[in-house]
Amino acid sequence: MSTEDAPADFDLDAAWRLDDRVSIRPERFGALLYHFGTRRLSFLKNPTLLAVVRGLATHPDARAACAEAGVGPGELPRYRAALAALADSRMIQPRSP
Repeated sequence: MSTEDAPADFDLDAAWRLDDRVSIRPERFGALLYHFGTRRLSFLKNPTLLAVVRGLATHPDARAACAEAGVGPGELPRYRAALAALADSRMIQPRSP
C-alpha cells in the first residue's frame, strides 16, 4: 500500500485517544505499545509517531495532534495510515465528545 492509499475510514478530523488498556514503553526507535486486553504488541517506529499518539488525548482531533508533533502536509498520508493501523488493532479508539 502506498502512502497515498491510506485507509479512507480513518478520520483525521475526529477525536482519538489511547485505549485505557494500552501501556507505552518508550524505546530509542520510538516505542512499544502493549494492549492488555487483546495481548497485542505494536511498534511505533519513530519518536514523531510516539508524539502523535501521546498528543491524541489533548488535541481536538488527530490532525491537530499530527501538526503539533511536527508532521508536515506531505507526511500526513503516512501518519494517517499508521494511525489507521493502530485503530484497527484497538490501540487507539475514538474519543467521546
